Amino acid sequence: MPTTLPIPVQFDVPEGWRFAPPDEVGAPDAAFVAIHLPSDSGFTANITVDGDYRPDSATLPEIADESVARMSETVTSVLVVDRRETGSTDAPGLAQTLAFSVVAGGKKSDLLQSQVYLSVLDVHNPHRRVVVRMMLTSTASQHPDLLDDFRDLVRSVRPGEGPTT
Repeated sequence: MPTTLPIPVQFDVPEGWRFAPPDEVGAPDAAFVAIHLPSDSGFTANITVDGDYRPDSATLPEIADESVARMSETVTSVLVVDRRETGSTDAPGLAQTLAFSVVAGGKKSDLLQSQVYLSVLDVHNPHRRVVVRMMLTSTASQHPDLLDDFRDLVRSVRPGEGPTT
C-alpha cells in the first residue's frame, strides 16, 4: 500500500508523464510515482515522491548519505556524481545525482537518479520537521532529456493535496 506524505504537498506532473500505482511498480513506500514511456533498454524512467517526519538532528547531507547507503544494499556500486545544498535557511534543500547500474529486462542498464530533498518545519512546532524526497530515475541516455521535466516538478511543489496534471 502506498504511503502518504506527512504534510499536504501539491505539485504539477509534467506533460508526457503518467501516474503509476506505487504498489504495482515496485515502490510501495512511495506516496507518488509517475512513469515516462517508452522504456529505454528495458528500464522505464520514473519520478517518485516520498517523505517522512525527521525529528532527529540529521542534516540534509546526512539524510542524503543514508539514501546512498540504502541504495548500496541493492546495487553493486553507487557513485555520487553531484551534490549541492539549495534553498535558504528557512527552506533548506539538497540536490544530488547518483550513478549506478541495474539489470532490467535481462539487460544491464546504466542509470542516473537525481534526488531533491526539501526540509519543511511545522510552523506551530518547529521541532517537527518533515523531509520530502523527490527522485528522477532514468537511463543515463534519457536523463538529459527528462531532467527539465523533473526540475519543473520540483519548482512546482507547494502546500496542497496531491499532484495536478
